Order: sequence, then C-alpha cells, then structure tokens
Amino acid sequence: MALGYVRPARPEDAGEIARIQLATWRVAYRRILPRHVLDNLDEAWFARRWAAAVQEPPSGAHRVLVAVEQAEQSYLVGFAASGPADAEALAPGEPADALGTDVVAVTDLLVEPRWGRRGHGSRLLAASVDLWREDGFGRAVAWAFDGDEATRSFLTGTGWEPDGAARALDVDDMLVPQLRLHVAVPTEPVAEN
Repeated sequence: MALGYVRPARPEDAGEIARIQLATWRVAYRRILPRHVLDNLDEAWFARRWAAAVQEPPSGAHRVLVAVEQAEQSYLVGFAASGPADAEALAPGEPADALGTDVVAVTDLLVEPRWGRRGHGSRLLAASVDLWREDGFGRAVAWAFDGDEATRSFLTGTGWEPDGAARALDVDDMLVPQLRLHVAVPTEPVAEN
C-alpha cells in the first residue's frame, strides 16, 4: 500500500491536474477516442480551466481534490472533481429535474496510470463521499465510456451500478457510447476493517 493522502486542490495544482488528465486520457482512452484528438489536446487550455474550477467554483459544493503520493518527494498523482448534478449529468431527453437536487455528479476521477493500484482512487472516492455527505447529497452519478473497463470496474467494485441511462458523445464525428452509473451516498461514514 502506498503512502498517500487527499487534499483540496490549490490554484498552483492546475498545471499538474491538466498534465495528469491528458496523460491518463492518452493511455486509458487510446482505444476509445480518435488518436488525433488525444494528440492535439491543449494542456495549457486544460490548466486554465482547472485553475478557474479551483479558484472560482460555481458553488461551495463544487470540489476538486487531489491525491498525493508520499515518497522521498511528494507527487500529485490523481484528482477528482464533482459538484451538484446539472444538465451535463442528464441523459438525452431527460427532463431538467430528473435527477433531483440531492444528486452530485462526478465529472472526473483519474489517477495517472503509472501510480495506479496504489489506493489513490479509493482515497479520492472516500474523501469525495465524506464531502458529499457533509453537503447533504443522497446520491451520486458518473458517466463512464462504455469501453472504459477500468473505470467501470473500479466504480462497480465500490457499489456503483448502471442506472439505465446512456448517451453517445460526438468526438470529431465519431459517436462514443457512455453509460451512467449511480450510488447512494451513505448517511454515516463507512467503517474500515
């Protein structure tokens, strides 16, 4: 088990968050998304977006957390972002109020592949759940690419399950199917064995 912890993201983390996002996408999604799309992603653009998300979140319930690996040096190795479910969390044709006001949406939960299987994803998810509980959320949703077995396996292994909603993202004229997963947010902290 790795030594690590989770903390709220800081503005100076934005560049590392963007780097982790692109590095992870380029490995995890190389068979799902067109290669030229992955190759042409602009890291500086992502860094600006993450800086804004950290410095000026739309609400106090919008959170960006980072996972830190501790060794001789500390490294940012992953991140999670979530906030109240909005139109982006809806399936095509779902009414605006379909999810309700007590639903949180996970927009990102990524651990750089070279740091995988060291507990960072579980720590990010556990820290997120603690904050969702504090914020009064009763359920969480997340979209996953249909072909992303690692994410689907991780989430279903922690109690998430498909809720029947599906959509396809248009990525440079290629439709990429996604499915939505959901889980009840426990009202009490889960005791660790």
